[in-house]
Amino acid sequence: MATNEVLLVKPVEGLGGEGDQVRVRSGFARNYLLPRNIAVPVTRANRKHVDALKKRRGEREATELNGAQELARKLEKTGLAFAVKTGEGGKMFGAITANDIHDKLVAAGFTIDKRRIQLHTPVKTLGRHEVKVKLHADVTVDLGFDVVSENPIVAAPVEEVKPARAEKK
Repeated sequence: MATNEVLLVKPVEGLGGEGDQVRVRSGFARNYLLPRNIAVPVTRANRKHVDALKKRRGEREATELNGAQELARKLEKTGLAFAVKTGEGGKMFGAITANDIHDKLVAAGFTIDKRRIQLHTPVKTLGRHEVKVKLHADVTVDLGFDVVSENPIVAAPVEEVKPARAEKK
């Protein structure tokens, strides 16, 4: 397979950040990266341009890291509570998903992309739970939240088990 070396002008997920020199397949470079101005071919003039991009990238990453650390400090102090409807024995109707957590955070005044909330399975039980929020490559916060019943929990009735009769022959 033929490959090309290109200089990335914008960050590409799974490939590299701006200013990186990467080797990609020719078709990917020709059909995707170059027409969208995400990358440029490797030339002497382009290398100088990319050096300036690397400097901006370093400054931008430093400000993003500081912003993520500040947001992490605020999130650690935040507590969320979800009131859900329950049936007999405290069984929940529905589940708490990453979208629900995102909506609560937005209502609390935080601006976080919902893809950053790492809740792999929906929460279907009452009690205290934790979810990881990845704010930056180096900053992850464990956000705790409570799931409580909005109506009183009524114990489920227990059915008596009758002994089986012996069959007559």
